Amino acid sequence: MAPSESTQPPPPLSTTDAEPAVPTESEPLLGRPGDAIQKPDAPMFLNLVLGTAWLSQLGALLLLVTTWSAVFLHKLGALISPHPLLQSLGAFLLIQAILILQPTSTPADKRTGQRIHASLHLLSFLSFVSGIAVIETNKHANHNAHLHSLHGYLGVITGTLLLAQYAFGICMWLVPGVLGGEDKAKALWKYHRYGGYLLLVLVLVTIGAAADTDYSKGVLKIKGWTFGLGITLVVVGVFPRVQLRKLGIDRSR
Repeated sequence: MAPSESTQPPPPLSTTDAEPAVPTESEPLLGRPGDAIQKPDAPMFLNLVLGTAWLSQLGALLLLVTTWSAVFLHKLGALISPHPLLQSLGAFLLIQAILILQPTSTPADKRTGQRIHASLHLLSFLSFVSGIAVIETNKHANHNAHLHSLHGYLGVITGTLLLAQYAFGICMWLVPGVLGGEDKAKALWKYHRYGGYLLLVLVLVTIGAAADTDYSKGVLKIKGWTFGLGITLVVVGVFPRVQLRKLGIDRSR
C-alpha cells in the first residue's frame, strides 16, 4: 500500500530557525558544524574543493608539478625517472581519495564516495607499486644498496602499512564477514579512518625525505622549500575537515 500523502515529514535536524540543519557527523576538527559537509544532491566532485580542501589541492598540485617538471627538464633515465613520476602521481591520487570521501553524510553519498575512494586508491596503489618496481630494478641492475637513505626506509614502512590499510578497507567494505559481520565491520570504520590520516602523514613525510636524496638535490635540483610548502598546504587543507563523530569523538557530551 502506498504511503499516505498526509504523512508528516521528519523533524529538522537543526533546533533553531537561525541555523541550517546539519547531520550529526558534521562537526569538523576546526571550524563550525557543516563547514565542510556535502549538501544533499550536491555534485560529488565539489568535495574536492569544499571548505579548506582547495588548499590541499594547491599543495598536491605543487608537489606533482614540481616533481614532474624537474624530471622532464633533466636527462631521463629508463630505470630511474619513472620512480618520482609514479610516486608523486600515487600521492596525488591518494590525496584525492581522502578529499572525495571526507564530506559525505547521507547513506547514498557515502556509498558513492566509497566507490570513488576505492577506485582512486586502486589507481594510487598501482602507481606506487609500479614506481617501487622501477627503482628496485634500477638498484638490482646497478648493484646499488636497496636501503641507504631515510627516504628508502620510510618508503618501505609506508608501503607496507598502505598495503595493510588497503586490505583492511577492502575487507570491511566488500567482505565484512571475515571481520565478524557487517555490524562489527562498521564498528571498525573509525580505525580505518585513523589509519588513513596517519598514513597520509607518513606519505607526506616520505615525500619530504625524497627532497633530501642525492638524486633530488644533485640531478633534479629540487628545492626543499617547494616540497615543504606543498606538504604544509595538504595538511592544513585536509585535517580541518576531519569529521569528529566519524572518528568516534563526540564533543557535545
